[in-house]
Amino acid sequence: MSQELTILGISAAVTAGIQVCGFAVAYALQTEKFYDILGGINFLALGIYSAIDGNSEEDPWVENPRKIAATAVFCASRSWLLMFLAWRAHDRGGDSRFDEVKDKFFMFFFFWMFQGIWVFAISLPILMINGSDKPYDGFSVLDYVCIVAFALAVIVEVAADLQKAIWVKKGREGVFCTTGVWFFSRHPNYFGEILQWWAAFGIAFGSGIGWSDAQWWTTIISPLVTMQILLNTGSTGVMQANGTRSLKRYYDRCPEEYKAYRESTSILIPFIGYKSVPMFLKRTIFFDFKRYEYQPETEQDVKIDVAYNSL
Repeated sequence: MSQELTILGISAAVTAGIQVCGFAVAYALQTEKFYDILGGINFLALGIYSAIDGNSEEDPWVENPRKIAATAVFCASRSWLLMFLAWRAHDRGGDSRFDEVKDKFFMFFFFWMFQGIWVFAISLPILMINGSDKPYDGFSVLDYVCIVAFALAVIVEVAADLQKAIWVKKGREGVFCTTGVWFFSRHPNYFGEILQWWAAFGIAFGSGIGWSDAQWWTTIISPLVTMQILLNTGSTGVMQANGTRSLKRYYDRCPEEYKAYRESTSILIPFIGYKSVPMFLKRTIFFDFKRYEYQPETEQDVKIDVAYNSL
């Protein structure tokens, strides 16, 4: 078995072990407070393990700048995630998503296992990079571009999280956040997260044997899963933030101001002069899909909602 496959197999086992142990403690104590934190720890465990196990006499890890750079940025990214989630868990005192499932063994177990699958899928590029036995042959232009993009994406996400947290602590001045990177995008934190894993996918190319490398193509799962979760899943990301109920508060309080804000501020990719961008470009390369627009609830929607809540 190749070193890459060995690292993938052991990483999957490590992730599963961490998640099962976390679930056992969480179910016994009936708490979800360390759910997100353990996800961050899991990421770091895979990054550190793959760096250690990827070291060999033929290709020492400390002599491979690609592995060092990719691992350093990966660990910086996931360290921030861990710190931010730990702060958020403490600040919120819990997670309401689990209120109705943490006493249900199999449902709660599913959430913990799904997190493990997510961690493993997102980590695929770094696992391939550190697991590669291809001798280092220098940085390519793609390496430089992707490493810089990965680092900048981490900076954007950290800045977005901090600026949003400060804005919330100050009382949400101005109804919607336009501070710092939020001036250029309605979801700069999601942009940073997505860019990170496309960049990691690009860095992993240099650790493979070229365009025909099946293992390299497998790592595309990382950015695709990230985009699916942040752009298309109703309970998270852009879909959740732009749902009918989430946007209703803005259209009830300041409809004209918020309409102008949406027209002039990119939904995802930070951009200056977004108002002048043709609609067909907004609907395509800028991901400003019609499904993210506010749709007022009809009388029938309200009746269905009332009936559902009365069950």
